[in-house]
Amino acid sequence: MMSLPTPKLDDRQFQDIVDEAKKRIRLYCPEWTDHNVSDPGVTMIELFAWMTEMILYRLNQVPKLHYIKLMEMLGITLQGPQPARTDVTFWLSGPQSSNIVVPAYTEVASQQTEKTERPIVFTTDEDLHIRVPKCVRVEWSGGSMQLGRLPAVFGGSGEKYVEIFSSPPATGEALYFGFESDLSNHVLRLDLDFESAGGLGIDPNLPPYEWQAWGGAGAAHWCKCDVEIDTTQGMNASGRVQIFLPELKKRSRNKHELYWVCARVRQLSDDEKEKGMREFTGSPRLRRIAALGSIGATVAATHAQVVEREMLGQSDGSPGQRFYLQSTPVLVREKRERLWVEIPGQGREPWTEQPDFADSDMHDPHYTLDSVTGELRLGPSVRLPNGDMKQYGKVPPLRAKLVFERYRYGGGVEGNVDAGKLNTLKTSIPYIDRVENRKAATGGLDSESLEAAMARAPQLLRSRDRAVTAEDFEYLARQALPNKISRVKCVQPRPSDASKIIEGTLYVLVIPLVSKPDAYLSPRELVPNEDDLATLRAYLDERRLLTTRISVQPPAYHWVSVSVTLRPEPGANHDAIQDTVLQRLYRFLNPLTGGVDGRGWPFGRTLYQSDIYQCLQDVPGILAIRTVQLYSVELTGDSEQQKPADNQEISLLSHGVIVSHRHTVEFDLP
Repeated sequence: MMSLPTPKLDDRQFQDIVDEAKKRIRLYCPEWTDHNVSDPGVTMIELFAWMTEMILYRLNQVPKLHYIKLMEMLGITLQGPQPARTDVTFWLSGPQSSNIVVPAYTEVASQQTEKTERPIVFTTDEDLHIRVPKCVRVEWSGGSMQLGRLPAVFGGSGEKYVEIFSSPPATGEALYFGFESDLSNHVLRLDLDFESAGGLGIDPNLPPYEWQAWGGAGAAHWCKCDVEIDTTQGMNASGRVQIFLPELKKRSRNKHELYWVCARVRQLSDDEKEKGMREFTGSPRLRRIAALGSIGATVAATHAQVVEREMLGQSDGSPGQRFYLQSTPVLVREKRERLWVEIPGQGREPWTEQPDFADSDMHDPHYTLDSVTGELRLGPSVRLPNGDMKQYGKVPPLRAKLVFERYRYGGGVEGNVDAGKLNTLKTSIPYIDRVENRKAATGGLDSESLEAAMARAPQLLRSRDRAVTAEDFEYLARQALPNKISRVKCVQPRPSDASKIIEGTLYVLVIPLVSKPDAYLSPRELVPNEDDLATLRAYLDERRLLTTRISVQPPAYHWVSVSVTLRPEPGANHDAIQDTVLQRLYRFLNPLTGGVDGRGWPFGRTLYQSDIYQCLQDVPGILAIRTVQLYSVELTGDSEQQKPADNQEISLLSHGVIVSHRHTVEFDLP
């Protein structure tokens, strides 16, 4: 199949026009014999040829103009920008004795540099309540304690400590802290006093435990907490721990319904043991909890600025009036972001935004708003074939004031800032010391270009907002979550997979947006948000055929590791070769950037040993690839099991996709 060529109404160019004019000289002016470019007459010919070429160029735009006008008639408009989003952490100057509130729409900005004309501004999505933690219970292996006021001293009968684990500690044992207060997304500070050298046998810089909290997105589970600082030397000295808590949920433990945080002994992998991590040979000894406090909290933020109560102007009482918002592009409207019409002596009236006026009558307070230009239109009056006038939408009376209550503007790729760039508060907030974004902002997209809209038009006409074909499901999924999906694929499972899937089900596979798709991807990064999946299910369910059953879920990820042995060229830099090989493997065996075309590993495609040879064959500095070994990796919680691939190939289900685990590079030196 090939696309229809765009017709040119006149395909003549500059030189064609000049040549044709010179040929006519002999007919109309035979005495003119000097046709060189130095002749003034030829100069005039070239000037008029250039002007004629410009006219022809404009004429050839007519088919494109017709295309655009047809798009307008079908209601296809340019999509507005998408704002980048990230989480920002507000740090307190110190633990406080009362709750601190950071109001919604607080502005956080990047610093202006030589490369940026202006700071990039984000606003918080909701009020942030930084709560005072109230820890009421501590549990450990073989004991527990109700907490009142701190500091809390442990041990009795002459002892000055408690052993928080068995000796030696077993995998899974934990020291639990139960809180009455919801510390979701808080930065928790714990000042703990441990007996010196109680937890024997470990490297203090690589402790064999991790901090966890009960909660997380979707179904509650024990989530690993990021640690900001830990000066206890692996629970072997008095020190301070600061951890970032996830979304918390209550859990009943020993008949106590609380929010739980714990430090849990974990099983070490072979790689961690090779790096020097060692298990405890004795239990750490906790003497007291000196202090507990919140040192900050994290809230979602969007690349946007907020405008409150903008006066658009006064109505002149005529149909089809147009007004313009001062700041553009305008982001998708939220609650309270709407037009109000203030009528003298009659109060205020809220108006409703509509995509068009097709279903509006003369009493409907409707308006349309162009997100890109900021143009606000009121309903027009149209003359019918019988000569009558029909009013689409209500007309504000003369001298009525039009006020837009609130709107947000911003968005674009410039909002995809790196981690740590949002570090400036636009307004001072009591007790807030600093602010930062610990993760890069993602999801920012510029306004849709005209060429992109023209490419989208056939798909829109084909689907008509209904999901029939696999391409329809993919297109509508991207429309439903435009800035949260990296890749979507609709697959009908193969007959060979019948025993492993639900019969008659169409699978819509969703891979979420990640900040660095060509690097190592953790399992957590590849799990879509459950709320986003629920939104997508509801969106597609309204548009599917009655007999179609759909399952919206992430793909079946097949984790693979590759071990390669290389023969380097004499004098080659081994570190540079290793970095290049690992970079290529992580990019090639990747659900987002993998495959031969770099658009993501194809769903259901088997991985062969020859694929690795092809991927690495032109790496500079390699004389030969001696061996390639493929491993299939099964991840279960914190444990992993690696086994060699049968016949040096890894087969996938039809809804499966390859993801890189850890790769290794070795050198075979002569």
